[in-house]
Amino acid sequence: MQLLVSPSSIEEARSSLSADIIDVKKPSEGSLGANFPWVIREIKKIAGNKPVSAAIGDNEYKPGTAALSAYGAAHAGADFIKVGLMFDGADRARDVIEAVTTAVKQDFPEKHVVIAAYADFERMGTISPFAISPLVAEAGADLAMIDTGIKDGKSLFDFMNEESLTRFTEQNRRLGLQTALAGSLKFEDLDALKRIDPEIIGVRGMVCGGDRSTRVRAELVEKAMMMLR
Repeated sequence: MQLLVSPSSIEEARSSLSADIIDVKKPSEGSLGANFPWVIREIKKIAGNKPVSAAIGDNEYKPGTAALSAYGAAHAGADFIKVGLMFDGADRARDVIEAVTTAVKQDFPEKHVVIAAYADFERMGTISPFAISPLVAEAGADLAMIDTGIKDGKSLFDFMNEESLTRFTEQNRRLGLQTALAGSLKFEDLDALKRIDPEIIGVRGMVCGGDRSTRVRAELVEKAMMMLR
């Protein structure tokens, strides 16, 4: 299981370098808020050989916009390109997933496409995480992810229990996909996450001391890595 940490700036990225994956996003623009391409490029320089992930937004049903954003993130240097599906409907999800995957894989076949749905999909009126996995596999993307869409202090485990998250992870493996889990995770969640055993867990608030609007702290990133190992 790899630890992905989401700094919001180049300076914060320097505090995140002990993580397995450095994720570039802009928390002020949403759960999966997109940052600027020049920030992706600079963080990739700082990260060196370490993989860099980039969120491209909590996307409405706009396949063209999502595809162009995904291509831009890949071109800027992101190794993982991550899109959130902020709408409902399997047919519409298929359109966006296929558009994003094609935009990345045609020119950057070695890069990884991550498709995210939300644990709190019922209160948001968006697609269920369990509905996206077959679509992700069909399109040739790489990871199916669950995050929380509304950042109000409620975590992934407030909406989905260990059993359902294990079922999601196992479903993905049967389809040849990897799994990423995120959503206001806490240090006390790490034992359950080890049992669930996704390939990647994503954190920000945990390594900011509990408040995702403050700064990533290097010592907390190191603590999380030690607890996972």
